Amino acid sequence: MDVVPIRDESIKLGQLLKLHGVAEHGAMAKDLIAAGDVTVNGEVETRRGATIRPGDRVEVLGEAFEVEAENV
Repeated sequence: MDVVPIRDESIKLGQLLKLHGVAEHGAMAKDLIAAGDVTVNGEVETRRGATIRPGDRVEVLGEAFEVEAENV
């Protein structure tokens, strides 16, 4: 499973999808989320602004990754 490090203590779901590279731009992230193609910790998430924290597991179109705090 991929790991995506984040600098802050949380990140918005739409931003995370762009950071990981599964969405090329914000509109693509919005469409994936609205279509119900994104799960967070096993639950479908339809809010682009949902807060994602280290330890959360995200799945998009069969691709899973975990968020972790970036070591500064």
